[in-house]
Amino acid sequence: MSTVANRTSSLNAAKAAKNDEFYTQWADIEREVNAYLEYDPDVFRGKVLLLPCDDPEWSNFAKFFALHFVELGLKKLISTSYAPDSNPALFSYEPTLFEMDDPKFDETKTRANGKKFVLEPEDINGDGVVNIDDLQWDYLEGDGDFRSTEVTALRDEADIIITNPPFSLFREFLTWIQKGAKQFSIIGNENAIAYKNVFRLIKQNKIWKGATANSTDMVFGVPKGYPVKESDRLKAEKLGYPPDDEHHYTRLGNSCWFTNIEHGRRHEPLQLMTMADNLRYNKKLITTLDGGTTYQRYDNFDAIEVPYTDAIPSDYEGVMGVPITWLAKYNPDQFEIIGTDETDYEPTKLYKAKRKVVNGSPVKSNTGSGGGYIRVEAFGSGTYFDVGYPVRRMYKRIFIRHRKDA
Repeated sequence: MSTVANRTSSLNAAKAAKNDEFYTQWADIEREVNAYLEYDPDVFRGKVLLLPCDDPEWSNFAKFFALHFVELGLKKLISTSYAPDSNPALFSYEPTLFEMDDPKFDETKTRANGKKFVLEPEDINGDGVVNIDDLQWDYLEGDGDFRSTEVTALRDEADIIITNPPFSLFREFLTWIQKGAKQFSIIGNENAIAYKNVFRLIKQNKIWKGATANSTDMVFGVPKGYPVKESDRLKAEKLGYPPDDEHHYTRLGNSCWFTNIEHGRRHEPLQLMTMADNLRYNKKLITTLDGGTTYQRYDNFDAIEVPYTDAIPSDYEGVMGVPITWLAKYNPDQFEIIGTDETDYEPTKLYKAKRKVVNGSPVKSNTGSGGGYIRVEAFGSGTYFDVGYPVRRMYKRIFIRHRKDA
């Protein structure tokens, strides 16, 4: 195949593949892990840590934990990788010299099998330190899919699982971890909060958001040839990640950590104003109310709308609808989660007919059945719905209330 044909094939493969090849940056890993260590310096001590989507040749997770293996007091570090032939997003693959120079190198297995890397407190190469140079590796029997029997056995051996799993398999990956009842920290899309299985785990205080990257963009490396929006490429470059020989970089503004490892930030109580003070001094809230003098109420839920976390009134005892970004500030000792606009909190009414109206004109659209709606005086510029009167839909709300004993 010619060079041009190869390049075209690669681009087509990249476009066809699911965007699951996102390589996490060292700084993001370091910030999150440091938050766990601030809360409990021994959180990793004596533990077996599994990184089930991470080849040390390119994974910063593997490199980070191998470098800090002794400092963290790890008992064992296991890292597994996925077979190139099974990965539709990895359209270009060449085995490394590290692998090719090893007697175990196999031309077929390097493409068809996953790999397992193990680091234990043993100075294999005798250089006086235990680090990534002491990793032992071998091919897995299968392709390294986390759902396979052999990787599941590694899950069961581990105490903690940390990685950036394929975004398209996030729900399945989380379920896989839950079945193993392990501590974990994984990266996902913030919108996953709206998934029923994810939200119910959050509501049950079994998982929560991580300590970092909740109000900042995360930058990820992607394979050369991957389609990256120009605006995201420029934002990544502005954040210090210009393209290099190995990767392009993109930023994802809605990515975040999900974990069940304790960190101090989720126990910091929010400092809030009373409802009267918010209505008097909170400029963002006042602007949102557009002349209104009270908090808006939902048309189809028994709750008030709170458009910003810092507008939560300290003295309101009823149910409040807040944006999903509030979860980054969620203190389970301060608030009780009731449900979302699609899960666990029953609406007070269902609309028999609902028609979308954009800039005053009806449009054909599948409007769906869920969501929280605010009744308004009239259709204006922007998107509204006609349910016999004009309403405006609020984007993904969580319903909460203050804990009485907080």
